[in-house]
Amino acid sequence: MTATALPPSRPPDASPGPAAGTETVLVLDFGSQYSQLIARRIRELSVYCELVPGNTPVAEIAGRRPRGLVLSGGPSSVYDQDALRPDHGIYELDVPILGICYGMQLLAHDLGGRVSASARREYGLASVVVDQGEGLFAGLPQEMPVWMSHGDVIEQLPDGFRPLAHTVNSPVAAMAGPGGRVGIQFHPEVAHTPQGMELLRNFLYRTCGCSGSWEPSGFVERAVAEIRQRVGSEPVICALSGGVDSAVAATLVHRAVGDQLTCVFVDNGLLRRGEADRVIGVLTRNTRMRIVRVEAADRFLAALRGVTEPEEKRRVVGREFIRAFEEETRRLGEVRFLAQGTLYPDVIESTAADTFGAHKIKTHHNVGGLPQGMRFALVEPLRYLFKDEVRRVGQTLGLPEDMVQRQPFPGPGLAIRVIGEVTRERLETVRGADWVVIDEIKRSGLYHRVWQSFAILTPVSSVGVMGDFRTYANVVAVRIVESDDGMTADWARVPYDVLSEISRRIVNEVPGVNRVVYDISSKPPSTIEWE
Repeated sequence: MTATALPPSRPPDASPGPAAGTETVLVLDFGSQYSQLIARRIRELSVYCELVPGNTPVAEIAGRRPRGLVLSGGPSSVYDQDALRPDHGIYELDVPILGICYGMQLLAHDLGGRVSASARREYGLASVVVDQGEGLFAGLPQEMPVWMSHGDVIEQLPDGFRPLAHTVNSPVAAMAGPGGRVGIQFHPEVAHTPQGMELLRNFLYRTCGCSGSWEPSGFVERAVAEIRQRVGSEPVICALSGGVDSAVAATLVHRAVGDQLTCVFVDNGLLRRGEADRVIGVLTRNTRMRIVRVEAADRFLAALRGVTEPEEKRRVVGREFIRAFEEETRRLGEVRFLAQGTLYPDVIESTAADTFGAHKIKTHHNVGGLPQGMRFALVEPLRYLFKDEVRRVGQTLGLPEDMVQRQPFPGPGLAIRVIGEVTRERLETVRGADWVVIDEIKRSGLYHRVWQSFAILTPVSSVGVMGDFRTYANVVAVRIVESDDGMTADWARVPYDVLSEISRRIVNEVPGVNRVVYDISSKPPSTIEWE
């Protein structure tokens, strides 16, 4: 079989983006930790949006026919010699531009203004006073709280620009110029700016003239047509993990090509208790898809033996997944296409050429963890959707609610919830603890109110007393978070009696554990998973 190289960052025939004529806004990413949130918020306002590298050539941008551009924040100063900059040709396009923080400073600097270091840094909550309540600020209060994060200030505006708002430390906290060019020094995309969504709505609808036609459920028909066009009459296999992402991807592909699809469920020994039987049963009953189960626990455990570094774990899991699929295709016959449930946050966090200037957070086993020279061409119909959009697509496809609303589960499975070396015994420990966490969260009615809840087996042992005997046993951490999309998260304020019952049951029901701790870290600075 001829090898197929990894696809480019945005393969037009593999991952449906917007349909022809769809209103699109592009966010040019200059490395801000909030860049993905800007795209997320614009999607929430029913306008299709993608995050692209800040240095994307103007010809490529113009070819996408965007209704507007957003220049993100970033860690640089515009006057630095090595500052990240856009293709200057974007300023020649007849397209409105919104600059946010560093993006506003880029607008000022690139168009002839002056930016310099501020005598006083402005970080955290600030109060912005609106001097001209028009355009961006139409219908908004004259004074409102905003989130600031900058150390530079605009000293001189470019020709044709005027100030719109100020704070104590920023004489120009917002500005407007000809051609729909506007800038704000604060971050409207974060929850700490309460009127941020209204401000973005004003830019999209008043300045860019968008009508708000983006709806994830309308994505289904187009995705099905594009999959059919690409795959033709060839067979496809789908990497089925049991989570909502792979289930929705498989259902989309099945609707497109029917019996040409064979789903391969690799039971890698890294799953939750009873996961394989439960998932295969639900999908077989509801979709009539052909599913092949591959027993591969021994293989994965052997490959993970001695591996303790988190990124290496992800690479090992990705490599073994692909090898298991390749071996299965030899029994299925000639298969060239592999469908996956890759989502937009996976792509963003892996910094797989889709972002610019951002530091890679972690490798997702189905993005950056895929081996070079693999034998499949990828079909990733969800690659440009966020998690809640995928859930809405799943509902449109008729998948059962208990599957569509399942809490996220990482592709590398429990391998990254065992801190340190992964062994069969340690997997059984974390599997038992995880079962208790989920059971109690469901029992308390919190399962659909929190984003994710699970247990982590730490590499720490502690002294305890059980039955009048001294013990020296494992410490299990419990992680329960609230989030809208997984891009940011906060620890859930779970009632003490629920946490108490989780702790009591883990210590009593899971051998080798004598202590339970609760993780009260937010994302950022932490991530949701520990590895």
